[in-house]
Amino acid sequence: MAYIIDIGLEVHAELATRSKMFCSCPVVEPTQVQPNSAVCPVCLGLPGTLPVVNKQAVEYGLRAALALNCTIASISIFARKNYFYPDLPKGYQISQYEYPLAEHGFLPIRTSQGNKSIRIHRVHLEEDTGKLTHVETISENYTLIDLNRAGVPLLEIVSEPDMHSAEDARAYAEELRNLLRHLGINSGDMEKGAIRFEANVSIRPENSSILGTRVEIKNLNSFRSMEHAIAYQVEQQIKTLEAGEHVIQETLGWDPVNMITFTQRSKEEAHDYRYFPEPDLPPLVVDQEWINRIASDLPELPFARYTRFMEQYGLSDSEAALLTEDDATARYFETCVNIAGEVPSHLIFKWMTGEIFAYLNQSGSRIDMIKVQPQEFIELLRYIHAKKITPITAKSVLSEMLQTGSTASTLIEKKGLLQVSDVEEISDLISEVLNTHQEEMRSYLAGKETLSNWFFGQVMRKASGKANPQVVRSELEKQLQEKKSKINSGGKS
Repeated sequence: MAYIIDIGLEVHAELATRSKMFCSCPVVEPTQVQPNSAVCPVCLGLPGTLPVVNKQAVEYGLRAALALNCTIASISIFARKNYFYPDLPKGYQISQYEYPLAEHGFLPIRTSQGNKSIRIHRVHLEEDTGKLTHVETISENYTLIDLNRAGVPLLEIVSEPDMHSAEDARAYAEELRNLLRHLGINSGDMEKGAIRFEANVSIRPENSSILGTRVEIKNLNSFRSMEHAIAYQVEQQIKTLEAGEHVIQETLGWDPVNMITFTQRSKEEAHDYRYFPEPDLPPLVVDQEWINRIASDLPELPFARYTRFMEQYGLSDSEAALLTEDDATARYFETCVNIAGEVPSHLIFKWMTGEIFAYLNQSGSRIDMIKVQPQEFIELLRYIHAKKITPITAKSVLSEMLQTGSTASTLIEKKGLLQVSDVEEISDLISEVLNTHQEEMRSYLAGKETLSNWFFGQVMRKASGKANPQVVRSELEKQLQEKKSKINSGGKS
């Protein structure tokens, strides 16, 4: 039987505020402070304390909701989500339930099957939990609790089950992560848990419109893990249905070592959490003036920029996607294009994604931190475009520019790197090379014509890489043909 896969994602994104969601405790890096040092009576839920909503967190939530094309609620309600777990110091989590911050949006994504639009079910604010570290030794097992993270603002974004493959899910997750980073409200650091993905996966017969029983795969901390976990669970559900059994609704974990999902607990329903309105917080009121102000401050969004780059600069789908993955990269490219003059955009793209990206990967740096500013980069490309230096020379110059911050003109003038295009001078170099390597010349004339490339390399080496390659090719071919003609006519080589 053929099946349709239905996938919805729940995404928890830590908001990049300086203080927690309902108190003034700082949001800290776990490695920079002692465990349980960034806590107070409010985030610990001690008796007699009162929470206060972090205005910056609300604004960040509104930025995300507007960017996701959601309808903003003029009034939303915070609620207590009751469950017991060691990393939840209050014994409940302040979240939103019946009346969330925003609903009914969409996010366009790119896939190999074309562009798609994934509906957003809801966007709501809540607080994060603490962190548990499980320690197992030969003599004892114990768990350490760090509550520094408890109370950090979270934005939960819940999609509709509009994704029908692991590829769709990954494309959505990548696009959403890129959007939140672009808005400046989330670091996107999956290794540190700044953004966490949970996949709801179900399958149904191809001829059915009724969604199947879903399972939830928790805390997927990489896109690769997400794809593997979804693929594994789809395979397991198909086997279950083909065996005449029923899929059990449950919460699963993912074991990346053994590449399998495992049961964590039976799936809770909303009533299991005994939601009720948070009695210590008034309704959150968002007026239209506030929404308009935030909307006016939104930057051009990644998908819109990706579309514009294709239309405005004649880039392919993959080229535009590569340049708009990161805001700093897109701005660097566009600054270069705006000052480029006669330098074509495809040359800028080639050298950015080639040499500069290679340097970034090797150094671990970011493009907005490198020593070569767009003006200096374009200066180098002008030399290349005008054929004043060879590509080999340009690579060497750019490498030194990235290391030292020197300008292209300074290095080229200091080292005398301007390209030699004088036909007579290049012709003399070629004659010298051919006369020096008589044995190779005889092999070439005997039929080993691939030696022409070797001769080319020798000429370029003798010219210290400064000879114009096109002129060298042309003159070399001319002299080699002349020698062939002499042999064929009975003359001497």
